[in-house]
Amino acid sequence: MHPDKGAAEAIHVALATGRRLDLYGIVQDQGYFDREVLPHVDGERIRYLGPVGGEQRLRALGKARALLHLINFDEPFGLSVIEAMACGTPVIAIGRGSMPELITPETGILVKSAGEAITALGEIDGIARAACRHHVEAHFSVEAMADKYIALYERVLS
Repeated sequence: MHPDKGAAEAIHVALATGRRLDLYGIVQDQGYFDREVLPHVDGERIRYLGPVGGEQRLRALGKARALLHLINFDEPFGLSVIEAMACGTPVIAIGRGSMPELITPETGILVKSAGEAITALGEIDGIARAACRHHVEAHFSVEAMADKYIALYERVLS
């Protein structure tokens, strides 16, 4: 939980749409968490479940209707975005940093604000979960990444 990661924005989207929100992650900024997140956590509609890993993380990502990735910085990669899509979960993300390179119209929706994320949430069911998984297999699997590295090395050497 850190201002850059967009938890407050995700809470705003959940409250505006009447949806339940599960928040996961370590608290990196206690003041932010106490001011912007904790007052909204009620254990039912807004739940903070702490950091999760392994099977629990895969279950959480796989069961989600969407991953809200409403970042406030130019994230250089976005592993949680890839993990969500690998589980078949579409992503709604602020179109900053690497997000336009990771998310396609078949895998999620890029937005400019939490307000646009509210609208996008109403459209997310039009994204096929299988398309999200396929995109990750085609572009971010070990095999795909190895092929890209080999192609890069060959280009550098020629």
